Amino acid sequence: MICVIRIAGRVGRKADEKETLKRLNLNTKFSCILVDEKDKIRKGMIEKVKHLVSYGAISDEMIKKLKDKRGRKGDKFYNLHPPRGGFKKSTKIMFPKGILGRHENIDKLVERML
Repeated sequence: MICVIRIAGRVGRKADEKETLKRLNLNTKFSCILVDEKDKIRKGMIEKVKHLVSYGAISDEMIKKLKDKRGRKGDKFYNLHPPRGGFKKSTKIMFPKGILGRHENIDKLVERML
């Protein structure tokens, strides 16, 4: 599974970016969805808005924690808190310097946001 977390807000977004985030069900800041790795359509949508979201492969253990703390039965959409300890100083820079883009270990970020 791939975990996708919206980091950027609504102001100053292009219409196609807004529509893509809406179709991914990432309407608000710090909302999170789980996407199957085989879903090519959603993966393409994630690539389109990768400068607005943070995403990466999530472990089964973290999925269980996420569902226990934030989820409802059969839910794949979660609202999270801002991360404890805040973001890095270079938040708006693409990964590896900032928080945006693809992460190899997104479990740490999700843990701080629960």
